[in-house]
Amino acid sequence: MLDKVLIANRGEIALRILRACKELGIKTVAVHSKADRELMHVRLADEAVCIGPASSAQSYLNIPALISAAEVTDASAIHPGYGFLSENANFAEQVERSGFVFIGPRADTIRLMGDKVSAIESMKEAGVPTVPGSDGPLPEDDDQQVMATARRIGYPVIIKAASGGGGRGMRVVHDESQLLSALGITRAEAAAAFGDGTVYMEKFLQEPRHVEVQVLADGQGNAIHLFDRDCSLQRRHQKVIEEAPAPQLDPEARAQVLKACTDACLKINYRGAGTFEFLYEKGQFFFIEMNTRVQVEHPVTEMVTGVDIVKEQLRMASGLPLSIRQEDVTLNGHAFECRINAEDPRTFMPSPGRITLYHPPGGLGVRMDSHLYTGYTVPPHYDSLIGKLITWGEDRDIALMRMRNALEELLVEGIKTNIDLHKALVRDSDFQQGGVNIHYLEHKLGI
Repeated sequence: MLDKVLIANRGEIALRILRACKELGIKTVAVHSKADRELMHVRLADEAVCIGPASSAQSYLNIPALISAAEVTDASAIHPGYGFLSENANFAEQVERSGFVFIGPRADTIRLMGDKVSAIESMKEAGVPTVPGSDGPLPEDDDQQVMATARRIGYPVIIKAASGGGGRGMRVVHDESQLLSALGITRAEAAAAFGDGTVYMEKFLQEPRHVEVQVLADGQGNAIHLFDRDCSLQRRHQKVIEEAPAPQLDPEARAQVLKACTDACLKINYRGAGTFEFLYEKGQFFFIEMNTRVQVEHPVTEMVTGVDIVKEQLRMASGLPLSIRQEDVTLNGHAFECRINAEDPRTFMPSPGRITLYHPPGGLGVRMDSHLYTGYTVPPHYDSLIGKLITWGEDRDIALMRMRNALEELLVEGIKTNIDLHKALVRDSDFQQGGVNIHYLEHKLGI
């Protein structure tokens, strides 16, 4: 087992990783910016190292500073969490070259799946269903071919940046008159945002759901799935509420895609935790991307399977095989996760400030993953996520009722939050039925 892990992240995910390390008897190193001295995991870690000023670029994205912190503390491995450098192949490579274990996939795997074009090509080869598309990058000097590709796919189409992510670098085109203009704009945006102007084209599905499959693979010939999640309640491509398992899926299509995902892990020799993301429409799955890290919504899967995903990451990074086999994984009940953000509930603008009162909810089937405490000051420099409220129940209705009750109990005072939005959503009649599409929330909010 690893001896000491440096946690290259902040907030609730850093605390989540620290807890898993403690359960396995692994020592921890917390790195933090000058603005994050008072984070809960910094107080609880065996050692703490300040790696720079508040700016992410000079702290949590500063690769030399992170590796230096690992060196001076004699850490044996680095866990990137999610966000920041978690899917940065260059970081993974430099960590390994410096003599540390990167707790995640190999650098070449991150590169393969980070490029959306190569990811789609490799998934096709592995038998994973994909969206009809351009089957590679769009040419830069052949407008006729681009238009012919769009006609073959059928409008509406969507143009996407090959190196995009987080909902950026994409544009929907409804007819041919808009195509070339949209292509040029998307290329320019992709080059500016990601340093890569490569784009590709796919069929734009009108009312899909966002369904994803959680996998674990040890790179030693063992790969399993932990079933699926529904993440369709989104605002501007950012997930708001997630649940597991995904409701109202075609059983045969679900079984096929779960097997295809584990087969793909073996084919690309995947190592670590990962998530295959799909659009699901009319009983069909269409692969869109793979996240080569632990996800924000991993707790809902843990609640319905009993598998500790972060501990499995740590075990696999230690060189151990998976501790469970596919036949050991069973679904038990249903779970929801509400992302609690420090933001204005009307404008969605960030709302940093001092927490004057924090009271997490409790009771059977309730879990609160948060780094908050009364007196803590939410800084203005980072993502607005301040906690994840998760509830479990023997079935979907019980889990949802527990979420309603837990939201009523949750108190975060001193700043604005989106708690009231969640209270309204869990009482929404369409959401209660299950199976809303990815456009539902934006239509409801009028955006």
